[in-house]
Amino acid sequence: MLLHLSTWQEIEDVLKTSQTVVIPIGSNEQHGPTGLLGTDWLCPEIIAHHAEKSADILVAPTFNIGMAQHHLGFPGTIALRPSTFMAAIADWALSLAAHGFTRLYFLNGHGGNVATIEAAFSELYAEASFARQPRGFACRLKNWWDLRGVMPLAQRQFPTGHGSHATPSEIAITQWAYPDHIKAANYAPQIAPTGPIREARDFRARYPDGRMGSDPGQATPEKGGELVKMAAEALLEDVKAFAAEVAP
Repeated sequence: MLLHLSTWQEIEDVLKTSQTVVIPIGSNEQHGPTGLLGTDWLCPEIIAHHAEKSADILVAPTFNIGMAQHHLGFPGTIALRPSTFMAAIADWALSLAAHGFTRLYFLNGHGGNVATIEAAFSELYAEASFARQPRGFACRLKNWWDLRGVMPLAQRQFPTGHGSHATPSEIAITQWAYPDHIKAANYAPQIAPTGPIREARDFRARYPDGRMGSDPGQATPEKGGELVKMAAEALLEDVKAFAAEVAP
């Protein structure tokens, strides 16, 4: 069930039997010469929506702008400051919790989000700790590539040139979901360099075409479909386990 395609009465009915919601979260940023700007929010959304088609889970609207300041040297990137991102995550969480959701599962698609999302969770828990009150809800963060079986599959598909940004695995997933938007390019070098991530000017100088250690030319829609299937099945398992946690 998709929250944004539901009425408030339908969500009220859902809450009578389930208090768990999946929130795809990512970033709108450059992904090299062939990667879609929305790749990091499209991947978790594609996986969550595919999972929803075969199981009784609720998926919230995608949180599609994240912490991507280091990509601002490339046109089309939109970024939130860490402090802004944390405040927005808190308001999303508190809004859902106010309606009665007690398990908020964030499925992430951008590695640059991780530290800020975890800090936002810590702030939410700290508010309750200092007030000596129960928080009333729990948050879980999961990167889609960390779901069971996904990275081993990606490593088999792309034994060399997977890299860490504009990877063939994430490009393949968007190719599978949006075949009319597949791009092509001549990569030079074939496998991009890798190194540190700092501010936008430094990033553009180190990685002029936007890739980090990757060769996205290996991506195919077929490989993307395999990754989506694996990730969706693992997501359902992980969400079920999270929903079953017993509060003390």
